[in-house]
Amino acid sequence: MNKENEILNLSVKKILIIRLSSLGDILLTTPFIRSLKNKHQSVQLDFILKKQYQDALKFNPHITNLFLYDTPKENISVLISDLKKEKYDLIIDLQNNFRSAEIVKSLKIRTLKFNKRSFDKFLLVNFKINRLRDAPSIPERYSSTIPNFKLDDEGLELYTKNNSSDLINGKEKVIGFVPSSRHFTKKWPKEYYGKLGTLLTKSGYTIALLGGKDDLAICHEISEKIVGSINLCNQDDLLQTCADMNECKVIVCNDSGLMHAACAMNIPVLAFFGSTVKEFGFFPYKNSNLILENNSLSCRPCSHVGRETCPKGHFRCMLDISPEKAFKAINTLIENR
Repeated sequence: MNKENEILNLSVKKILIIRLSSLGDILLTTPFIRSLKNKHQSVQLDFILKKQYQDALKFNPHITNLFLYDTPKENISVLISDLKKEKYDLIIDLQNNFRSAEIVKSLKIRTLKFNKRSFDKFLLVNFKINRLRDAPSIPERYSSTIPNFKLDDEGLELYTKNNSSDLINGKEKVIGFVPSSRHFTKKWPKEYYGKLGTLLTKSGYTIALLGGKDDLAICHEISEKIVGSINLCNQDDLLQTCADMNECKVIVCNDSGLMHAACAMNIPVLAFFGSTVKEFGFFPYKNSNLILENNSLSCRPCSHVGRETCPKGHFRCMLDISPEKAFKAINTLIENR
């Protein structure tokens, strides 16, 4: 009996998967969820995530119950009480931090934990010792929590139900711009987005600005600089954003959760990687893509999550990626589609 069958034996009927945040990390679990359900169809899969990310898995057909994690202590107590009633046979902890540890400790059930390779990330960021050069993607690393488990050949998934994009319908040459990211050093400059939009508009494309409530200001500012652009930034309606993405030929974005959302919608992606690098495993998964990054810098990566300022002061990881270079990359993606 191999390790997978030993773990997922006939006595395992219900599995609880934990990945509380963030959007991209949760979407990157979907190949594992799908593959696990398809290989072990009789097993019930439940999932815990933070409330603000529920749309990522809300309509996922492979999940039976979706539990929402809230931070107030009294809410956590109620959640754990509900989880105990489910009588799970196995927990797969893909978060592996103090929050998920609180849940695991309370349930006292056999648990498999995701190896975050924190020390390897520390070495790469601080000493540029790269032990992640040949590291697999995050979906593959999630799946390795079960020894010998193999993913299928499909990409990410995000189910939107019947959302439509009324403002884009009828326009044939739409490029989506997603200028958001939580951290400054992961953002391609807004001025560059404006210049790229002008280049694309002159070539007959319409630019659609996409994002959530934290991106309203930047999307408005960029849209004002691009003639004929459509500002579709909304109040964190992920399903609507994905429906809008579905009308685009290419999504231009930073290394962000919405980059993974675009991949889940199977839309070609042009992504800018600044302070982060592909070795961390969060690159576009099984989707047509091009990544633009400045590989000439010895200071990259300066963080595995992003920073609020450039520690060197020059921000060349992003400033050296010109709008003209991005324009050529978009044409390449469209030609190869």
